[in-house]
Amino acid sequence: MQVLFINQFFWPDTAATGQLLTDVAREIDPDLHAVTVLCGRSVYGAVDSVFPPPVRIVKSGDVAFSRGRIGRVTSYAAFFVGAMIEGVRGPKPALVLTLTTPPLISLLGTLLKSLRGAQHFIWEMDVYPDIAVDLNVLKQRSIATRLIGILADIPRKRADGIIALGDDMKARLVARGIAEDKIIVAENWANGDEIVPRPFQDGPLVVHYSGTFGLAHEAHTIAEAMRQLRDDCRFRFVFVGGGARRGPLEEFCRREGIRNAEFRSYASRSELNRSLAEGHVGLVTQIPATEGSVVPSKSYGIMAAGRPMLYVGPPGATPARLVERHECGWIIEPGDVESMVRLLNRLEQDRGLVRESGAQARQAFERYYDRPIGVARILSILGLLEAPRSVPARAAASSMV
Repeated sequence: MQVLFINQFFWPDTAATGQLLTDVAREIDPDLHAVTVLCGRSVYGAVDSVFPPPVRIVKSGDVAFSRGRIGRVTSYAAFFVGAMIEGVRGPKPALVLTLTTPPLISLLGTLLKSLRGAQHFIWEMDVYPDIAVDLNVLKQRSIATRLIGILADIPRKRADGIIALGDDMKARLVARGIAEDKIIVAENWANGDEIVPRPFQDGPLVVHYSGTFGLAHEAHTIAEAMRQLRDDCRFRFVFVGGGARRGPLEEFCRREGIRNAEFRSYASRSELNRSLAEGHVGLVTQIPATEGSVVPSKSYGIMAAGRPMLYVGPPGATPARLVERHECGWIIEPGDVESMVRLLNRLEQDRGLVRESGAQARQAFERYYDRPIGVARILSILGLLEAPRSVPARAAASSMV
């Protein structure tokens, strides 16, 4: 069967959406399915040195990706045009999977479904235009928001299936008028072979943040907790990565004289295991407005590392549900600085509780969120899982929630 994947990021780029799609592509039998991936030429993150997946990679768009608004939109548009040309003139696909980079690329999937008779599935990584409204990039009732909403919902209503990253994201899509029975919840994953539990280090309690610290992430609560604990050598706060909120947080630490905080650049894939193991607690944050419009994927790497999760965000979001379901961490309401400080003091004094919650995180990860299990969920939804595996795939049964 001819299969077509469309997303701006793919191997060797290590952007989150590209890594997930690469994981899926690696597991498809090339003797049974001919997979073509339409992706961009630019690189978002670091480069993956692991061997390429057995697929045909077609790069479209000559404008390099930029994190600036104008450069980002320009690169999105260039990729969209290039991918449309390649999609229409390339091999006729029986199945098309579109992700959400760039936004509205699902329109191309709808076009190919209409012109070429392909099945079309949408793998929602962010819900547009909701996320832009939640981050105050667009106004709720503006003409642009309404237009983007119409253009985003047309493919959703015509797709053969939509993959949502959590029940909160599914609720967002249902609120947009998408049929509930068309939406399948399939959580993301991490690589349990590359990320494995390591012994907890002695010394200060390390609160560790890994990855992008962007506009969707809540910063106030951790910043104020760090300010209150700035002279306490029992604690260390480590931020590894980048993002729009990292610079202001770093400046806040300088201004407030917070010397037990460290800021480092992104960890490469080969360094990620060691980096995550440095922490005693993995920090995940999310502003309440983004509940369901995004689902932080860093939760799964923390669980793979055998570290408990400290989640600062809305209680109905996917990370909070993970913590409650598997008893693998703690939830702090955004703005509740005093509760966070009390919790950190408790964890510093009771390292056994940290180790116990970390062990429960790894157990849950191995059962539900390791890469083979997560990939099998996606392949099952797409009808590409040739040998059914005994996994708790929520595509088949959602009763585990």
